Amino acid sequence: MTCVKVNELLSVAGQPDAAAFAAFAADGFAAVINARPDGEEPDQPGNTAEKAAAAAAGLSYEFVPVKGSEITEADIFAFQAAMAEAKGPVVAHCKSGTRALTLHALGEVLDGRMKPGDVEAFGQNLGFDLAGARRWLEKRAGQTPHVKAFFESRTCSVQYVVSDPATKRCAIIDPVLDFDEMSGATGTANADAILAHIESEGLTVEWILDTHPHADHFSAAHYLHEKTGAPTAIGIHVTDVQTLWKEIYNWPALKTDGSQWDRLFADGDTFEIGALKTRVMFSPGHTLASITYVVGDAAFVHDTVFTPDSGTARTDFPGGSASALWHSIQAILSLPEETRLFSGHDYQPGGRHPRWESTVAAQKSTNPHIAGIDEAGFVALRQARDRTLPKPKLMLHALQVNIRGGRLPEPEGNGRRYLKIPLDAL
Repeated sequence: MTCVKVNELLSVAGQPDAAAFAAFAADGFAAVINARPDGEEPDQPGNTAEKAAAAAAGLSYEFVPVKGSEITEADIFAFQAAMAEAKGPVVAHCKSGTRALTLHALGEVLDGRMKPGDVEAFGQNLGFDLAGARRWLEKRAGQTPHVKAFFESRTCSVQYVVSDPATKRCAIIDPVLDFDEMSGATGTANADAILAHIESEGLTVEWILDTHPHADHFSAAHYLHEKTGAPTAIGIHVTDVQTLWKEIYNWPALKTDGSQWDRLFADGDTFEIGALKTRVMFSPGHTLASITYVVGDAAFVHDTVFTPDSGTARTDFPGGSASALWHSIQAILSLPEETRLFSGHDYQPGGRHPRWESTVAAQKSTNPHIAGIDEAGFVALRQARDRTLPKPKLMLHALQVNIRGGRLPEPEGNGRRYLKIPLDAL
């Protein structure tokens, strides 16, 4: 293993063995960042063993696994966060050190401390080939729209601001309303962070979009509509979900015409975000109402597919269907292979950092729920997996809490409790 000093705070290395961690500590390092996914080679120690070795040596440890061809901004920001949290010098490793150095160099460019044209020479001076980092920057420069993600850690939800760089017009997708289950209190910290980003970037909100009614969190669409005046929208089949909820929640007064939103989109509908044409794809399976927004080379797929190491979404909600989800996924995979796919959740398998962006090509080749799986195989896999999952906490808790006032509502009809909240918050 070779360890190369990049600066006073960072060195990069190839794969260390267990004994190397004690040597790192003896050499004055305070932390290790592992940028190598598990399973690349049979004799690779892996995340669990490395974490234990680091702890035994008194080193802090972070797992930021990446594949060189699939690095995203989330990976770069996670690497930067790990560096910032370290209590001293860091050794970052992958198989050879190239991916670790790539994450560092890309962060330097994104933060303006290095010019894109200087990346390859920077790598050469340290004995590394960073041509992949140059290609990443060239590709990013040609991507439209711009996408900014906001990770909500309580429900592992991802919210998005998607913008047209030419017109500075944007849409907000799947914003989350803060919710404390113990008190029933709500807050707007997540939504306000989105608004602060929009203000700092000089953007104008044209749309507030939901991909589907959410079971694990409340939507902040209503709050953001009040703040921005932008219209809200969801898929037209939300009316089917409302019909189910009317019975499930014993809510006779519930309107089931979707009038809680300003626009209901049907499959194939189009609209604009600035100069960017946006197309709606009906994507049922997780819910009866799920849709995908395709904006330029980006598709916002929410609860259909997750990042490839996380598989696909559950289908055991009322109206869910594993077969329908399989067909929805096939439609998404028919998009060009370089299409960026933005998921709505990330549950951080193996304790890695949050990730939310993949591509059609990556899903086809590495998602274990997709690669080499036919419809019958997917349905069997998905249904078996769903049987192991706990019921969504929010769906159960929602029967007991009046989110508007933080109090229990009065019983109605047969005595079951029900929600009195705007349906664009679900």
